Amino acid sequence: MKWLLLAVIVVATVLGDLLQSYEMKRSGEQSVGARGLARLLRVIASRKFLLLGIACMAVSFFAFMALVQEAPLSFAVPASAATFVLETLLAKLVLKEHVGKRRAAGALLVMSGVLLLAR
Repeated sequence: MKWLLLAVIVVATVLGDLLQSYEMKRSGEQSVGARGLARLLRVIASRKFLLLGIACMAVSFFAFMALVQEAPLSFAVPASAATFVLETLLAKLVLKEHVGKRRAAGALLVMSGVLLLAR
């Protein structure tokens, strides 16, 4: 069951982060003042992919809560770091972001750590 919960966490987090990044890049820069906050809330309410991203993050949160009830935190947190690897890869492929050699190497190091936990 812990591997299923981990898969739900990873998929939901990656999807949520990708959707949020996509929509926020589309909406442009937002200010943080009182008017900016109201505008940001309107943007959030009007963007279906952003709302879906927020829902995905909620699923990830509740799956993580269930995982730490079943598995030690020392497993749950590092294993869920697999999201970093997938997000880096999908940021390059889907969002067309530049991923330099250092970021790619960092993602590979994280993946190595996740693989060590799987044993």
